[in-house]
Amino acid sequence: MYRNSKPYSPNTKGEIWDLLGRMTLGSPTFVDKTGFFSNRSIETEFFALNEGLKRIRPQLGEAAYQRLAEPSARMRAHFEADPEDKTGESSKGRECIWEMEEILRSGARGEP
Repeated sequence: MYRNSKPYSPNTKGEIWDLLGRMTLGSPTFVDKTGFFSNRSIETEFFALNEGLKRIRPQLGEAAYQRLAEPSARMRAHFEADPEDKTGESSKGRECIWEMEEILRSGARGEP
């Protein structure tokens, strides 16, 4: 089986959007139960998200970047606090994903 030693990180707003969708479905642990992506974990998913945000920072502008970075940090804390999705913290983490999607959406409309 081929393994890419270089971790994936998004390069565009669209790829960030896709990653957030995948994170919604894979939360709270992000472990791939199919075995196709056996190296996927909370570490790899948040690495990809945060590196992707850094990559598109010039496109986003500093204010939007900061507005996206903050819910990313909160989201991870919520998922780590509720790895079995039983206490409600994971739901708060998914709300952070939706918050990030709205920030990306408003940026696409040219809002500050």
